[in-house]
Amino acid sequence: MSDEIRVAVASYGDGRNLMMTYRDPTTGRKVAKSSGTTDRREADRAAAVWQDELNSGRYQAPSRLTWAEFRKRYEEEKLAAMPDSTQTAYRVALDHLERTVNPDRLCKVTAPVVSRFLAKLRSSGLSDATVAKTARHLKAALRWGERQGLLHKAPSIEMPKRQKGAKLMKGRPITEEEFDRLLAAVPNIRKHDAPDWQRLLNGLWLSGLRLGEAVALDWYEGPFSVDLGGKHPRFRILGEAQKSGRDEVLPMTPDFARWLLDIIPEGEREGRVFKLTNRATGKPFTTTEVCRIVSAIGKRARVVVDKATGKYATAHDLRRAFCTRWAQKVTTPVLQRLARHSHIATTIGYYVDLDADEVAGDLWAKYGVDASPPKHGNTRGNSGREEATTAVKAGDSNSLRDNGLRE
Repeated sequence: MSDEIRVAVASYGDGRNLMMTYRDPTTGRKVAKSSGTTDRREADRAAAVWQDELNSGRYQAPSRLTWAEFRKRYEEEKLAAMPDSTQTAYRVALDHLERTVNPDRLCKVTAPVVSRFLAKLRSSGLSDATVAKTARHLKAALRWGERQGLLHKAPSIEMPKRQKGAKLMKGRPITEEEFDRLLAAVPNIRKHDAPDWQRLLNGLWLSGLRLGEAVALDWYEGPFSVDLGGKHPRFRILGEAQKSGRDEVLPMTPDFARWLLDIIPEGEREGRVFKLTNRATGKPFTTTEVCRIVSAIGKRARVVVDKATGKYATAHDLRRAFCTRWAQKVTTPVLQRLARHSHIATTIGYYVDLDADEVAGDLWAKYGVDASPPKHGNTRGNSGREEATTAVKAGDSNSLRDNGLRE
């Protein structure tokens, strides 16, 4: 039997488009496709083109796999082996696509569809970084589908590019005065367990940990733990807790180590370092819940880190403050280790470009000149600057109360 495919034109009734048919040489099954016309000559030409595509291998039938089936397989076969945080990031990207496009079949996620989808994300107010992250995760998922034979070819996705000169950080390092305001605001949000949350804020300020790392930090055990077995205290991270999949031991700054060992007696060093329990459920708060509470504290303290958007301080702004402080004391490679950045370009781009006033102050101090700013006044002798207020103004935290996160 010849493997060459021959396409014939057939009529399925007067007034209906002519059909193009052929017999699959492998399965023996009959395959039919509309020519899109009732004109015999046009149908013959379409059949000849299709026959040529089939024999040359250029034509591939669209996948009939549903989007739901594809996502189920992707989560079970690919995402299940990834860290929880990575799984969450991919699921968020796929959720975005479902809410915006709602494809019923995998083959309908085409390049034009993805392009319109990303445009809608941008127009909805999401940052360029979030749109780019969503595009990367979606691209990886579709390429996996192609490798598994679920999709003939993954659509070409044009990755969003950041404009030159665009600001990378969505916040900024907070000052010591602002940090004091955060601590003062805690009892207004967490009335019955304020010390636990103030301990968390102090830990974030001194350690530079990401919020998820701080919530997971454990004494001696667990994927992310305190290790006192070396010459100096340090962090131990198991491969299952990070994308690289490698076990690592990383340095801990002296001020955080001393603070940690001073506030927690040796007999109490077990379980989570930062014990944050939801009084309503009796269970530990999730990272998402902790994030919302810390954000509410920043709002209550009126610490604005982005005037353009009105964004209040979050846990990550404490990490930015940590990195900025240590950028003035250590070399860039050491800072990269302290911040646990995967790429040194991140360290350079975010923190090495220090504020000009900070650099100038250091230069003036080393030069032997008083680096304090001159006092400004007028001809009537009014001079000096306002004292920074530590009073915490009333903030809107009803949404936390509704979710049982505010006490």
